[in-house]
Amino acid sequence: MQSEVSPSEPRPQRTLVETRNLYKWFPIKGGLLGRTVGNVRAVDGVTLSVIRGETFGLVGESGSGKTTVARVIMKLTPATKGQVLFDGTDITREKGQSLRHHRRKMQMVFQDPYASLDPRQSVGSALTETMKINHVVETGGEANRLAARLIEIVGLNPDHLARYPHEFSGGQRQRIAVARALAVNPEFILLDEPTSSLDVSVQAQILNLLKQLQTELELTYMFISHNLSVIKHMSDRVAVMYLGRIVEVASTERLFVHPKHPYTLALLSAIPDPDPSTRNANKTVIQGDVPSPINIPPGCRFRSRCPYATQKCADEFPPYVEVEPSHWIECHYDLNLDPGELVQGKTDVVPPS
Repeated sequence: MQSEVSPSEPRPQRTLVETRNLYKWFPIKGGLLGRTVGNVRAVDGVTLSVIRGETFGLVGESGSGKTTVARVIMKLTPATKGQVLFDGTDITREKGQSLRHHRRKMQMVFQDPYASLDPRQSVGSALTETMKINHVVETGGEANRLAARLIEIVGLNPDHLARYPHEFSGGQRQRIAVARALAVNPEFILLDEPTSSLDVSVQAQILNLLKQLQTELELTYMFISHNLSVIKHMSDRVAVMYLGRIVEVASTERLFVHPKHPYTLALLSAIPDPDPSTRNANKTVIQGDVPSPINIPPGCRFRSRCPYATQKCADEFPPYVEVEPSHWIECHYDLNLDPGELVQGKTDVVPPS
């Protein structure tokens, strides 16, 4: 495996969830004996931290490794290498009662609410079963009362507890999924594209509900999306992921106003413009295709698509540097550009030699 050249981001005192040099490689089998002939490097050395009480956004193109990071954090997929810490405890090797204890505090809301709900199980049964398995309640009556309260908290009617998932709309099913996540009184909820399959008007309702619940219940979120507008609305800090690596981390305000990594700049340039007079004015398009995670090129993995790449980018793996307080990039250069320069098509900026 590639050695980790990036220093760990300083860990805030109130960090709740943290990954350190996290890897997830999927082996490729071939030949008559089924030997490993290669690896899909889905997550390739990810270090990040989520501060208690914040919403930490994770954004990137499809295939960048966002969902794999989520699944490894939740231990739905085992890590190949590295650590996942919850409140200071490494949970990557936990099993049994200790793992169940932490799983109660960490919940996940998936992209497709219909696929994540059992179609043969009523809403009420799904909620009360979750409570009983995790020993949240002691009696059936207590479980039923808590289920009715949860379903009201997410904006549905207690009468809905007797119904089944197919009887609800997509937005209602996602509310049920949120209620199920809340049923064990978690501290941390990982939201993986929770609104991408919903209509725009329903998306807004779900996002506002999540914000309200975070304030009322003192929750910590990790919000994964490829939609920059949603990330901007929801997040306090944002990490940008490309081909299995975190290439930039900053506060939401700094990232959207003063992005530093060329990939982030290109993503922001691609945000749809509602003004028809400037919608197609010299938009910068990322050239080329994403390299294969099976055969990642040496040096900076974004260099083949970067308009500012130099020979140094091909020869040396970029360092992970703090270009401003709490603003980190994985790049050889601080280009000092803003999204407006990309929108105007100014690509004549040359990195220092």
